[in-house]
Amino acid sequence: MEQPTVGILHPGSMGAAVAACAAANAASVLWCTAGRSSASTARAEQYGLTGVATLPELLERSDIVISLCPPAAAEDLAREVAGHTFTGVYVEANAINPERTTRIAELLGSTATVVDGGVIGSPPVGGKSPTLYLSGPAAAVADVEALFAGTDVQTGILGTEIGKASALKLAYASFQKTSRVLVALSVGLAHAHGVDQELLQVAARRSDSYLAEPEYIAKTAARAWRWGPEMEEVADALEDAGLPPEMLRAAASTLARWNDAKDDAELTLTDALDKLAQP
Repeated sequence: MEQPTVGILHPGSMGAAVAACAAANAASVLWCTAGRSSASTARAEQYGLTGVATLPELLERSDIVISLCPPAAAEDLAREVAGHTFTGVYVEANAINPERTTRIAELLGSTATVVDGGVIGSPPVGGKSPTLYLSGPAAAVADVEALFAGTDVQTGILGTEIGKASALKLAYASFQKTSRVLVALSVGLAHAHGVDQELLQVAARRSDSYLAEPEYIAKTAARAWRWGPEMEEVADALEDAGLPPEMLRAAASTLARWNDAKDDAELTLTDALDKLAQP
C-alpha cells in the first residue's frame, strides 16, 4: 500500500502524536471534528492533522483507521464504524483486554481487516519513542508497520493472532501503572505520619525503586481518569485467564479518587496526596 490515507479516532495526547508520525508515510492523516473538544482541535492543529466534518467522510477516505481512545469507548466506537461499512484496515490500538479486542474484530471483520495493536511507552514527542506492537493478518500488519517506518514510533510484530498485542499491553500496564499507584499509597502513608523524607532515604538506598520518584505521583493523579479504566481491563483479562483480579480492581478504585484531577499539569505532590486521602 503506497501512501495510504489514514484516519485517527480520536486525537488525544497519544493518538495525535502517533498520527503525526504516521503522516511521514501517508498521503494525509484525517480526524473527525464532530463533537470533539477545543483541546482535541488544538492538538490536531498542532500536529498538522486534516479535519473532516463527519465520521462517514473519514471512513470513506481512509485506507487505514487507527482507534486510540479511552478504553471504555473502544467498543462503542467500533460499533459506530461498523455501522458505516468500513472496508479498510482498522487498527484497534486501545488498552483493552484481548476478549474485547476479539469481539471488535468479529464486529468489523465482515468488511474491514482488523489489526490488534498495543502502544507501550510515552507519546512520541520530545525524543520519546514508544513501540506499537501488532498482531493480526500478515498483509495488513505489514501495511501498518510500513506506515511508521523511519518514525519515532517503533513497531513490534507478534504474529497473526488477534489479542496478542492487547495482552502484551495489559501485561506491561498491570505492573507499570499499578506500581505507581502503590508508590502513591506508600508515600501517602508516610506523609500522614510525617516520615516522608525517611521513606525516601530508605528508597534511595535501593536501586530502581519507584519510591525514589515521588514527583511522579502528581503525574499519576493527572492520568488517573485514563489509567483507572485500563486497570479494570487488566482485571477482566486476569479473570479471563483464571488469575485473581482483586489487586487491579483495587488500583482502579484508588485511581478513581483522582478523577477530578484530569490532565491537571499544575497539580503538586501535596495536592495529589490530599486528594488521595479523601473518599
